[in-house]
Amino acid sequence: MSAEEPAEPVSVPPGWPTTEAEAAALQDELRGRVVLGEPGPPPGEPGPPPGEPLVAVGVDVAYDDERDVVVAAAVALDTATLRVVEEATVAGRVAFPYVPGLLAFREIPTVLAALDRLAVTPGLVVCDGYGLAHPRRFGLASHLGVVTGLPTIGVAKTPFTFRHDAPGPHRGDTSPLLDGDEEVGRALRTRPGVKPVFVSVGHRTSLDNAVAHTLALAPAYRLPETTRAADALCRRALKGLVAG
Repeated sequence: MSAEEPAEPVSVPPGWPTTEAEAAALQDELRGRVVLGEPGPPPGEPGPPPGEPLVAVGVDVAYDDERDVVVAAAVALDTATLRVVEEATVAGRVAFPYVPGLLAFREIPTVLAALDRLAVTPGLVVCDGYGLAHPRRFGLASHLGVVTGLPTIGVAKTPFTFRHDAPGPHRGDTSPLLDGDEEVGRALRTRPGVKPVFVSVGHRTSLDNAVAHTLALAPAYRLPETTRAADALCRRALKGLVAG
């Protein structure tokens, strides 16, 4: 089966939260398992096994609301060349209603299934969304990191509810993303004169390395190549699923 032909939709796991209270309680439980004391894989360094290029996997989803279906894509890139080395898609049932702050519960089962279809082991997972830059400090990147054990970061298009000063105009300029006085992430300018992206730690990475990885993965466009590839793939797969 090709990467653009999602398998029969995966089901919502038994015991998956069905109410906002249940989901919030699970977030509170899992949040304590986030590892913040590790720097994560340094940008530009080989990944496991020794001597092999670090593989970064982008994950993203696309929805067909009328059919209650979500398609997740996982795209693995060689970080030395930004070449796609493997990709997979999986269709699933939307696992949770739309509730701001609980969006991970709509996507996690299908995203996990897409990751499971990859033969390569990710050295880093890049999520189109948030990690610690989340009202409960447990966005999709943190949730995915905890349940997989993989180093994860979140790279979002908007700052959610947090405030920031505009970073400088040059590529690589940053400014803190703040909740009160707490830095929950950074606004990062990946292209001169283009609005920033918002980087946060998910699991087993430092914020400095999360920013450095994002910059390395975005040499030509605002968004990282991992996100761009996963976004394009899940949209194509969903279009093919609907057309079929």
